[in-house]
Amino acid sequence: MIGDGFGNIFKIPELKKRILFTLALLVVYRVGVHIPTPGIDTVALASFFNQARGTLLGLFDMFSGGALQRLSVFALGIMPYISAAIILELLTVTIPHLERLKKEGEQGRKKITQYTRYGTILLSVIQGFGISVGLEKMASPGGAPVVIFPGWGFRIMTVITLTAGTAFIMWLGEQITERGIGNGISLIIFAGIIARMPNAIGNTFRLLSTGEMGTFAIIILTVLMVAVVAFIVYMEQGQRRITVQYAKRVVGRKMYGGQSTHLPLKVNTSGVIPPIFASSIIMFPATIASFVAVPWMQSVASAMRPGNIAYEVLYVGFIFFFCYFYTAITFNPSDVADNMKKQGGYIPGIRPGKRTADYIDRVLTRITLGGAIYVSAVCVLPSVLMTKFNVPFYFGGTALLIVVGVAIDTVQQIESHMLTRHYEGFLKKGSGRSKGRF
Repeated sequence: MIGDGFGNIFKIPELKKRILFTLALLVVYRVGVHIPTPGIDTVALASFFNQARGTLLGLFDMFSGGALQRLSVFALGIMPYISAAIILELLTVTIPHLERLKKEGEQGRKKITQYTRYGTILLSVIQGFGISVGLEKMASPGGAPVVIFPGWGFRIMTVITLTAGTAFIMWLGEQITERGIGNGISLIIFAGIIARMPNAIGNTFRLLSTGEMGTFAIIILTVLMVAVVAFIVYMEQGQRRITVQYAKRVVGRKMYGGQSTHLPLKVNTSGVIPPIFASSIIMFPATIASFVAVPWMQSVASAMRPGNIAYEVLYVGFIFFFCYFYTAITFNPSDVADNMKKQGGYIPGIRPGKRTADYIDRVLTRITLGGAIYVSAVCVLPSVLMTKFNVPFYFGGTALLIVVGVAIDTVQQIESHMLTRHYEGFLKKGSGRSKGRF
């Protein structure tokens, strides 16, 4: 039972220590979100962000947990680290040195992590300088400037402050991963998104009390939310299992092999990368237009806002593109087929080698189509709810994919700690295993 599972957590000293350590560092992160960067008129900045929703600034603010809107010391959030990690992942395909490091195991992974840290600092400096220059041009709708004392002094101070904040968040994430439970970077994003839930719930009750939303509408919305979360859980765990048979071989006096196993292919191999990239590309014109008051750019920006047909069509198109693109660079069917052949494995009815690679590629292409449709549907859902049904908060999209994905991963790690010590987990048999098969 779930209650027994939670009770068993505190019977394992190591697991209890890891969970408390993780919670403590997440509290430190949330405290830092409320520490402002010096030299900013916070009231004018908040007014500016109220009219900047639907731009790239709004997307970054979501990943920073509201820190960008306050321009706190954690305003850049963990996005520079994510961007650096994604860039290095893409470069491993084109740079032989990085590709070799990726195959060197633990030592290679440490070197790539070091490169990622350097890239994070570089991107933080660039983004921090860009934000400082942009802030000097910003003003509230009433005309009040956001920066109190503009100039190079403010720019240098802002770059140092924001870069140090991102470096500290990166350190927090690594400490959580190493000494806590779950993936630290993902949990930091998770904490930032979840922190907005009380405000959304408060807005909903306010609309209910004023009569702007009826009780029946709230019930329908609640049922829909539960159904969407269940659907995401099912799809994120869904996989296509390809049967692999290993031939018997004799080593000395012992016989090995002969068993049958499977090759799991996830429906959503690319995770949340496609919607993040798609949002960044499409929202870029709207963000530029917020700094440059040119009529034709304003027209483009208004067309590229969530809820418009042009935005939704381009958004879905880019999601499909990045689903296939990221899957192609992270999963190589030829390498899988070669490794399978070296170990004496084969897919029943399929000739080893190129035929096996072609078969795996064909299956992966088909299930990636289903994954792209699923990600697109979840990401378009917020626009439909907000424009057609006047839902007072943002539900769905990249944020919901991250929240559900991180929750599943963290629960599975807790399950593994408990099961290795012969304790019953949160769920009955089969917990943490994929139920969806395609």
